[in-house]
Amino acid sequence: MQPTRSLVSPTSHPQLEHELAEMLRRRSASGGNLGQLEPLALRLGLMQRTLKPQFSDPQLLIFAADHGIAVEGVCPPEAPLTHRVVERLLSGHLPLAGFARAQQLELTVVDCGVAADLQAHDRLLMRKIAHGTRNARLTAAMSAEQCQAAMRAGMQLGYRLRGNFSIFASLGVGADFSAALVLSRLTDCPLPDLLCSGAEMPRAELARLVKLGQAALARHHDAEEPSAVLAALGGFDIAVMVGVMLVASSRRHVLAVDGLAACAALMAASRIAPPVTDYCVFCRSHSHRGLDQALNLFRASALLELGMESMDGTGATLAWPMIRCAAALLSEVADDEEPPGPQTFDSVQGELDIGPEGRFGGPALY
Repeated sequence: MQPTRSLVSPTSHPQLEHELAEMLRRRSASGGNLGQLEPLALRLGLMQRTLKPQFSDPQLLIFAADHGIAVEGVCPPEAPLTHRVVERLLSGHLPLAGFARAQQLELTVVDCGVAADLQAHDRLLMRKIAHGTRNARLTAAMSAEQCQAAMRAGMQLGYRLRGNFSIFASLGVGADFSAALVLSRLTDCPLPDLLCSGAEMPRAELARLVKLGQAALARHHDAEEPSAVLAALGGFDIAVMVGVMLVASSRRHVLAVDGLAACAALMAASRIAPPVTDYCVFCRSHSHRGLDQALNLFRASALLELGMESMDGTGATLAWPMIRCAAALLSEVADDEEPPGPQTFDSVQGELDIGPEGRFGGPALY
């Protein structure tokens, strides 16, 4: 029997790429070179498989969850509790909420596994798998069944997403540490490179965190498949993001990835369906050195470098106008010559599913 092919289609399309490049050349000849906006515009055209990329109903998705390994002191003592941050975000008391309103982004907080029970809110989506994961240093962060449930919840959310642009960011105590563990295991990246926050980080603290992380990795040395790595080391937020990313990319949505946890989710998703990364742009909301390393793993850089130290999702929200302008460079700027006739660029569509052992598939395509 022949193997199935991933329903996430690569964006590569030589004919379309040539025509997009010609359109951008004409705009550059008449209006001047626009630097990095031009390759971004070309990528957007390839993602949407059109000469005129456009956006509708843009989404800001914040995936909230608590991580059991946080009891080991992986976050500063003054770090606010996850449910308190969620409450302030939903009530509009954080800059991210104001930026989202100003940019007409639909903000949704997805409760994937917050340790506390959150009050109902029209921008809160309940997908709680459990009240936080377990301590990965002592046992698996989640059971295989919980991991599968989280990924399926994400896939269901992906099918219900409106529009064609989504920001992915995490919120939760211990999220960055869990993300570093997942990235280290999936890529063999040295753990210190992912855990070091910067030159000002005390060496003793970095050594303590590395020792803790290595103990967790050693305990789960057999975990190699993406779903096994997520179950052993990850968080509910990361696992749910994986499911959303797989489905959203299969629908040719543009994914804006912001933060270490979102990078970990993308890495896991790319191990299941490699073309997922074709649909991503990368953003950042703080200067953590481990995020530099995570971006390097994708051979990517953030769209904007504003020197912020804010919650994940902020950088992507501020980059959204730039992304819209890149699309407008193709769709809103008139050509001096006659437009080409209508063209169809075929794409693969279908239902996705996660099979046994976290394998990604769907209808057989031969």
